[in-house]
Amino acid sequence: MVGTFYRRPRPEAEPFVSVGDRVRKGQVLCIIEAMKLMNNIEAEHGGEIVEILPEDGSAVQFGDRLFAIRPS
Repeated sequence: MVGTFYRRPRPEAEPFVSVGDRVRKGQVLCIIEAMKLMNNIEAEHGGEIVEILPEDGSAVQFGDRLFAIRPS
C-alpha cells in the first residue's frame, strides 16, 4: 500500500516527534494517509528517536522504515 507520510496532525501543528525525543510504546509517531484515510502509526516499543527517515509529505509504502529508535 502506498501512502503519504506526515510528521504532524495539521500543517500548522508541531511534529508528533523529533530526533532526540523519548517515546513510549503505543505513542503516535506520525500519520500515513492512504486512500483518503488517515492512519496513526504508533511506536512498537519505547526508546529514543535517532532518525526520521522519510521527508514530511513524501510517499511511502508497506515495509519502508520510517524511524530509527534506540530501545530503552
